[in-house]
Amino acid sequence: MRARILRPPKSATQSGRARTKEWILIFEPSERRKADPLMGWIGSGDTVSSQVRLRFPTREAAEAYAKVHGIVYEVEPEHGQTLKPKSYADNFRYGRSENWTH
Repeated sequence: MRARILRPPKSATQSGRARTKEWILIFEPSERRKADPLMGWIGSGDTVSSQVRLRFPTREAAEAYAKVHGIVYEVEPEHGQTLKPKSYADNFRYGRSENWTH
């Protein structure tokens, strides 16, 4: 079995950062997907890769779990972009350094 260990990025549709501080172990698919002859839907018999996601508080905990269970893993680098939150009141702050754009 192969797996990826990663820290999920912030959701693009939400402004919150829920579930971005934990690490996830995701299993790679072990068999090809194929079309179902009756319905034509794409699927496979591999439930581990599509339904199992293990969450860990730290990267070290995820790596330790993979080593104990003999799972070959690859760690994806963290997303380095962090934005400084701004408030609406900063637009009208005294001593503002940027010029007005409108």
